[in-house]
Amino acid sequence: MTTRTRTTTTLRRGMLAAAAALALPAAALAQSSVTLAGLVDLSAGQSKPVGNPNKVWAVDNGNMTTSWFGVNGSEDLGGGLSALFTLQSFMRADTGASGRFGADTFWARNAFVGLASNTLGKVTIGRNTTPMFVTTLSFNAFGDSFGYSPSIRHYFTSGTMTGDSGWSDSVLYTSPKLGGATLQLFIAAAEAGSNGRNHGVNLRWGSGAFDSALSWQDVKKNGATAVDDTKTWQAAASYDFGAAKLFGQFGNVKNETSGNEYDIAGLGAAVPVGAGKILAQWGQIKPETGAKRKTFSLGYDHFLSKRTDLYLVGMSDKVDGLSSGSAFSVGVRHRF
Repeated sequence: MTTRTRTTTTLRRGMLAAAAALALPAAALAQSSVTLAGLVDLSAGQSKPVGNPNKVWAVDNGNMTTSWFGVNGSEDLGGGLSALFTLQSFMRADTGASGRFGADTFWARNAFVGLASNTLGKVTIGRNTTPMFVTTLSFNAFGDSFGYSPSIRHYFTSGTMTGDSGWSDSVLYTSPKLGGATLQLFIAAAEAGSNGRNHGVNLRWGSGAFDSALSWQDVKKNGATAVDDTKTWQAAASYDFGAAKLFGQFGNVKNETSGNEYDIAGLGAAVPVGAGKILAQWGQIKPETGAKRKTFSLGYDHFLSKRTDLYLVGMSDKVDGLSSGSAFSVGVRHRF
């Protein structure tokens, strides 16, 4: 072999080795992913709280969906097993402030790491959104709207159920889907100063146009802070007829600290019209002791694209013995 031939062969081997070395990170990168995602929801409108004679005009954040941003990622570990993480933060886009309120933690929406198996299910550890919240938003026409969903307002902002929409120091197990059914088991560890642990169980089953869920939780703490001990269950179902999707919910909240109990009911519909939907939802809180509350929301949500929609929504809110409340908003929501 000549010197020139040996040199050429050596160069080719060196180039092949370099190419292989460069390919290794690319192959590893192909097995994992990190995604930036979020949503911004802003609206302008007027509101009058129940029992308050004053009407207020304002630009509001998150009337249909609380604005948020975050990152999530996963890595394929082989054999049907993957690692995953999620870090998500709420924000108040009308002022540029972080969190849903001043004292909110930065990663309050979700902050967890976990493992997922095709055959065994998924376990996530950290701060997880509660199955009760997911069930409540999934089976009403206005989804996770704290501004206009009677269901969300009656369970989470009306003094009935205690605890947040996410639990800190928690472990959430989600089973694989078996025959259309998915089981979730949820626990939040006791912390200093709390009454004890939080527990939750959720069973969801669907087939074709029908979907249903049964959810139960026992709350004794919010973060590391003690709150009233409330036990809540909720049964919910929906059916998509094509021309309209109908929603129904019924639940009960038992406050074992105060001794009061609340029946919460909801009925709703989403009717496709043009490039959007007419949304209607009615809800009622019937306490064992205290005033009954009835809330009704009606609106139209128009999609300009898969990621951007415009909405016009109005709400009537009534509590026995108090002057009626009302609100309306015109807003835009963008997902990224």
